[in-house]
Amino acid sequence: MSISVLDLFKIGIGPSSSHTVGPMRAAHDFAATLAQQGLLDRVCRIEVKLYGSLSATGIGHGTDRAVVAGLMGARPDEVEPDFLITAVDRVRRDGELALMGARALPFDWARDMRLLPVSLPYHPNALRLTAFDGDARAIHENTYYSVGGGFVADEAQARAGSGAEADVVLPYPFDTGAEMLAQCHRHGLRISELMLANESAWRSEADTRAALQRIWAAMRSCVARGIAQEGVLPGGLKVRRRAAALHRKLAERDTGHNLISDTMVALDWIDLYALAVNEENAGGGRVVTAPTNGAAGIIPAVLHYYMDFMPGSGEHDVETFLLAAAAVGALCKKNASISGAEVGCQGEVGSACAMAAAGLAEVLGGTPEQVENAAEIGLEHNLGLTCDPVGGLVQIPCIERNAMAAVKAINAAQLALRGDGAHAISLDQVILTMRDTGRDMLDKYKETSRGGLAVSFPAC
Repeated sequence: MSISVLDLFKIGIGPSSSHTVGPMRAAHDFAATLAQQGLLDRVCRIEVKLYGSLSATGIGHGTDRAVVAGLMGARPDEVEPDFLITAVDRVRRDGELALMGARALPFDWARDMRLLPVSLPYHPNALRLTAFDGDARAIHENTYYSVGGGFVADEAQARAGSGAEADVVLPYPFDTGAEMLAQCHRHGLRISELMLANESAWRSEADTRAALQRIWAAMRSCVARGIAQEGVLPGGLKVRRRAAALHRKLAERDTGHNLISDTMVALDWIDLYALAVNEENAGGGRVVTAPTNGAAGIIPAVLHYYMDFMPGSGEHDVETFLLAAAAVGALCKKNASISGAEVGCQGEVGSACAMAAAGLAEVLGGTPEQVENAAEIGLEHNLGLTCDPVGGLVQIPCIERNAMAAVKAINAAQLALRGDGAHAISLDQVILTMRDTGRDMLDKYKETSRGGLAVSFPAC
């Protein structure tokens, strides 16, 4: 499979790429198919079935609301968060849904939104949508799998083993880290240059660069919104937003006293960026999957850190950073997973940490070996990380976990750049270890909120 940088970085909506963005995309695809096949006028009822992890934590992640919004014609990269809240609340209140914004249908939330605590074979994040006519006959049905990072595969793709990504011919293909390094050496390219050349399979270089700048603008906007917001996050845990207060303290602080205080201030800024993004995500705001929503704060935090504190940084650095990061993200997705429901949070925060470390090492002038080493360090020290969100919400421990991983990514890049790129364990070996660890991990630690902190919290 071929994965573009724009597959890994997608503008979406919180709080989850796999439980919100993916299901919304699936529901929109289902409704659009009904329209394309001329079936809209025959539809009298839509039934939604959520399986596995979507059933277990779907309510806390807004999966039910996302599906309803998608059926109404909303897309995660376009819908305004405030509109989504208002429109979906109206459906719940009035019991009527405007399919693709046109066909008014009755929608009984208790009857038509079914949560089934069983997993389908292809992936634990599954939903099945069925359209019925006036005689209660099914006129169209499809099953979708939200496989992480907003990627969606339908039943036909799952059976064919084709996955959710397009299979295109790349000028410099690589499926492993070793192949990536070999391509770099064979053609005298840096990792970011290799990725940029491969993007030509989808679009022109100018279009790719413009798209990456739009991604960065969305990341910056998310940080700015997160810093400006205060109050308590929705969901019932009464988690207070901290980014605004931290920003005020940093703006008032006098720096330059000594190495320790200055270093701690730098860490505070990194924490601020990550907290701002993930508080926005938890509040259902506009975020960029990087590569998922649950890990959306790590890459923006590290990139913000570089852009704000590196003299002479510019737009080209943004593109270089994101391209190198995407190369590592593609390897994680191809050879393991970026889905918390599949391999735990090591697949989300671990992958994002590795991506951010690679991006930072790249813009700081690292060799391909040093960049690969930075990614390896970042991922290695997140192995075994479970996905155990309290209350099924992307809040505890998810928000702080992004701040911690952002700092870890910077340290990973620093360690790699202080060496020559040689190391005992390769990135490929760590990615395969993540895959195997995820397979061995009990389901209660994989985004079901049935183990770990999710069950310990009430006893505290």
